Amino acid sequence: MPRGSSPKRERQYEHIKESAEKRGMSEGRAEEMASRTVYKERARSGESKTASRSSTRGKSASQRGGEKSGSGSGSSERTKDDLYQEAKKRGIDGRSKMTKQQLKNALGH
Repeated sequence: MPRGSSPKRERQYEHIKESAEKRGMSEGRAEEMASRTVYKERARSGESKTASRSSTRGKSASQRGGEKSGSGSGSSERTKDDLYQEAKKRGIDGRSKMTKQQLKNALGH
């Protein structure tokens, strides 16, 4: 954390880092993710002297609520391979030539 960081940002950094480590992320990667997130939050709230355009546009991490985290729990979109495997289990004929949309339709998704 940079010098002069607020206690709130220090707590935020530690919370993000610890959460990432609990999910199995390496310590170095967890630190990097936490610092990038906190820097972006500082830029959005005007706490930093400089800020990139990407730091100040779009949803903040707290607004996003982990939408882009890749955990899979927030994403309802299944891959074509997932759909294919389900079609295979159900014995749907012609699945190998189907598009993703056709697989969804055949499975009733």
